[in-house]
Amino acid sequence: MSLDDPVLAIAPQTQPTTAGGGMPPRFNCFVTGTDTEIGKTLVSSAMLHALVENGVRACGMKPVAAGAELGDDGKWHNDDCDQLAAAGNVNLLQSITTPFLLKEPAAPHIAAALEGIIISPVPILAAYVEINAASDAVVVEGVGGFIVPLNDEFDTADLAEQLSLPVVLVVGLRLGCISHALLTVEAILSRGLKLAGWVANETQADMAFADENVAALEQRIPAPFLGRVPRLEQPSAAAAAEYIDFTQLPNWPLQNAI
Repeated sequence: MSLDDPVLAIAPQTQPTTAGGGMPPRFNCFVTGTDTEIGKTLVSSAMLHALVENGVRACGMKPVAAGAELGDDGKWHNDDCDQLAAAGNVNLLQSITTPFLLKEPAAPHIAAALEGIIISPVPILAAYVEINAASDAVVVEGVGGFIVPLNDEFDTADLAEQLSLPVVLVVGLRLGCISHALLTVEAILSRGLKLAGWVANETQADMAFADENVAALEQRIPAPFLGRVPRLEQPSAAAAAEYIDFTQLPNWPLQNAI
């Protein structure tokens, strides 16, 4: 990212503090994963579902999404974005919750180039501020893994650093996931970000030594293990939420506290 690029100052939200007037601290986080297609949206949607169940005005944000189809309503739709919108209870324009909705299902910088678009942090950060003002909790889901190019000088790790939110890591259980997870943890911590917790998601029903892989990760990841989502026959936010203990996350709201 160029040092000349303008950015918006966003206060870090890693430490629980009580707001003035006795208001409880708000919950915001950034969800990333060890790879693409490993369950970030499922876990993010489960988190939003749990927040809504607790009486919280919660909104999901997918700043960049690649792969969209024109729906019967004449609007472009991305499955991940639609799932986040369905799980939350704050309805905002898609141009706010997903400032960069790209048509081609490819790496974001490639999909953007095909449309003559340059992905910039400024619209994303401005949209985040607007979502933050309209809700009590915001779940920001990244795209792909933790470090994905968005333009020639800016990537998703830069975005996470600018948002300065606690990070929740989703580990897709598959061969090689231990290395992928530990390298991602190292990258998150090297940016000075707080790793608030991690979730194991079973991407296949018959992974050999899955228990042993999870045990190795529990021993090595310096953050709370929030839960393990099995391979669900009918994946849904509500079903996944049954397997995750979000109460371990910083500033997680008590029921009807907000």
